[in-house]
Amino acid sequence: MRVRPVPGVSVSVDADGHLEVLAEATSPRGRFRCGPVGTAMWIALRQQDGDMDAAARTLAAMWGTDPANTRADLDIWIDEMRDAGVVRTEPGPPPHAP
Repeated sequence: MRVRPVPGVSVSVDADGHLEVLAEATSPRGRFRCGPVGTAMWIALRQQDGDMDAAARTLAAMWGTDPANTRADLDIWIDEMRDAGVVRTEPGPPPHAP
C-alpha cells in the first residue's frame, strides 16, 4: 500500500524538526502537526514514494528497531494523518514474482 499527500498539501518543518502538513482542499482545512519522529516518518515515506513497507524498513535500520514494531508505529501515525485529511492511501504495485 502507498501513502500519498492529498492534492494541494503544503508542508513545513521548523528549526526544531516539527512538521506541519496543511491540506487546502480539505473542508474544513486539514491540518496535522507532529514532532521530529513524525517528521522522520514523513521524510522516509516521501523518499520511498509512499511505500509503507520500505519506509518502515528504512526507519527501523536507521533507528535500530524491530521492523515489525516500526511498521506498527508507522501505521498508527498514518491513520492519524488520514483522519486529519492530509494523506490518502492507494494500492501499491503487485509483489514481484520470484
